[in-house]
Amino acid sequence: MGQSLEAAATTAGQVPELTLTGDVARPARLTVPDLLGWPQYESDVSFECATSGVQHHRFTGPLLHDVLMAAGPRFAPARRKDRLRFLIAVSGADGHHALLSWAEIDPDFGQALVLLAVTADGNPLDRAGPQLVLPQDRCGGRHISGINALRVDGGYPRWE
Repeated sequence: MGQSLEAAATTAGQVPELTLTGDVARPARLTVPDLLGWPQYESDVSFECATSGVQHHRFTGPLLHDVLMAAGPRFAPARRKDRLRFLIAVSGADGHHALLSWAEIDPDFGQALVLLAVTADGNPLDRAGPQLVLPQDRCGGRHISGINALRVDGGYPRWE
């Protein structure tokens, strides 16, 4: 699943990496070649871009859910509703950010097939870094290029 944060120093800077941190048992640094180790899914996507109109692309990559499950999210597996308090923050190298709820990607709830794309239109993203792809979104605002950070967060103050 990539490298632990402690072991990543030997490859830092060679290729774009994303750090996977937060409420997970196995934080990691991942590259596009690392993401090729998961089952790959393909999706033809159309979305509206504010600056260049409607875009049509074909992306391939692993499911965000699969990658995050391998990191060991710290929710109680037997308590299905415990997953509902988890958020996923995504950050791109260009400063773009997006926030998803765990329920969006969980097969027991929204089951959105969100990808961490490793190719776009047949072109590898090794040099640019993976891209967040939400095939169900009409607007391309949450399609984050060059992902450099994923953070899983299950903690927030108790609401009264």
